[in-house]
Order: sequence, then structure tokens, then C-alpha cells
Amino acid sequence: MAERLPTFFIAGAPKAGTTALHAALATHPGLYLSPVKEPKFYLTGGRPPDRAHQRGPGDAHSAREWIWRRDRYQALFAAAPPDVPSGESTPLYLYDRDAHRRIAADIPEARIVLVVRDPVDRAVSNWVHLRADGLEPEADFLPAVRAEEHRIASGWAPFWHYRGLGRYGEQLRDLLEHFPREQVLLLRYRQLVDSPQQTLDRVCAFLGVAEGQAHAVPPENVKPYVPDGVRYQLLARAARTGAALGAFAPPQVWRLASRPLLAALHAGRTSRPALPVEARREVLEPLLEDIALLEEVTGESFADWRSDTGRGDFRSRAAVQR
Repeated sequence: MAERLPTFFIAGAPKAGTTALHAALATHPGLYLSPVKEPKFYLTGGRPPDRAHQRGPGDAHSAREWIWRRDRYQALFAAAPPDVPSGESTPLYLYDRDAHRRIAADIPEARIVLVVRDPVDRAVSNWVHLRADGLEPEADFLPAVRAEEHRIASGWAPFWHYRGLGRYGEQLRDLLEHFPREQVLLLRYRQLVDSPQQTLDRVCAFLGVAEGQAHAVPPENVKPYVPDGVRYQLLARAARTGAALGAFAPPQVWRLASRPLLAALHAGRTSRPALPVEARREVLEPLLEDIALLEEVTGESFADWRSDTGRGDFRSRAAVQR
């Protein structure tokens, strides 16, 4: 049997709408999307994830879900009809330079779809996601960002790299060393939210399939904001303990066992407070040079990212559209 591999990737960035984009493209009759949304195969080099880089809360459990065996990865595309573009979505591929190299060596003609988001808004959403899962120990966003370099040195996985994941200029520049520009499509998160159908048509044209046949799907990966408190701390401590124990069991076991715990955590949800201007400026300042690089590489303006206010989370943005 001929080797089956994807012909396109949704490769970045985390918390920028890639889950909704994957689900929307899966509605197109002329495309095939892998049944596993984030297989992470090209992060692995064909080996189990290195535990030395999976030392944050929940990292080792999450790593058990990575598909690192080539035969298992190929099986994700076995059901793809002949001559139908097939793809998968692993947002961390944009951040991981080894993934750039591996994909280019394996599938040099691959088309790469990237979605980027205001890097501070993205980082806040990332932090809210981890807090909602009970994994992020810092009750405030800014201390979590300040801890990033120490966490990286301690081997916490890339999803904890709040600022680092938002350095799109460096990431795109490095990706373009392996792929010609015409094989890379860069989108903005605001386009997915503000004009989803037009954006889907643009992606379909890039992938060479008919426009108007993919339909926007409500996002499933938007986590609620859960404020700190004694109840939250107790539940989060249980979540971190369970995730640590889950590293020694099949991943579906902890996923199933954790559902009541996550439901209890999310029961305390409330509206996300606005990020103070001073906090936004502190997080943004080290990223300004990278934003300038992104503008240089793309020829586009990202001036709105330099402002003192972000564009908010998905729920607030979508509410404005209604």
C-alpha cells in the first residue's frame, strides 16, 4: 500500500482559532481532515516525547496522546479518498523548528495554513485555558508570564511558553527557509471571527478546492475563565495530582475520570476581567521587535497589536458580531 501522508497542515498558532478552522474545513466534501485533531507527529522525530521537556503540570499525561509511530500516523489518512487534499492540525508546528525541517523533508510540496492572533490576547487565552483545566498554579496572568523563562529552563512543555508562542515573526521567517512563500497562507484570528465564510473561502482557494462548501463551526476549545478562591484551589490541586498520576495510565482513562472534576471547576466560571493596561504593556514590550519582524516578512501591518487594548476573547468578539 502506498504511504499516506497529509498534503496540508494547519500549523499555528495555539489559541488562535485552529480548532474551529479544522472543524470547518472538515465539513468540505472535497477535503479530508484527520480524525485526531492534534497528532503532533512531526514534533516527535519518530520517538516518544522526551520527558525532560514534559515537566510542567499535566505535561507527561498530555504527551501520552502524541502519535509518534509512523504507521499510526499514516493510519490517520488511510480513509482519505484518492486525489482529495488531506490535512491535520497541530498548532505547535509553527513554533517547533525541528517540525519545520521534518515536514519539509517528508512532504516538501505541503501547503501550510497559519493563524496568528494578537500575541498578548493569545497568551491570556492560553493562561485561561490552563487555569480552566486546573493546571496553571499562578492565580494571576502576569506572574505566570514572568515565570516563563524559569519554566522553560525547568523543562515545561511549549504550551506554557506564553510569550514565546507569540513570536510569530521569528517563527514565520524560519518556516520560510524550508517552504516557498506560495505554499504558506497566513491568516489573522480576527478574520476567522469577523468574516468566517470569506476566510474559509480564502483557505479553500489556497488548498485548490471549491469555495462556498465549507461551513463555519462554533469553536469547541474556548475555555471559561474561573476565578481563584479556596474552592478553585482545592479542585485544581486535585486536577494536577490526577494529571500527574494520569501519566502512568492510558490517556483516555484520565480524560474520562477528569470530566466530573473539570465540570466542578467550570461551574465557578465568570466573566473574564479586562487585562490592565500596565500588564499588557509589560507582556507586549519584549514582543515589539518581533512584531516589526513579522511586518517585514509579510509586508502587512500589525499596528493594532501595539495598542494598549487587545481585541478580547472569542465570546466577547462574537457577541459584537451578533
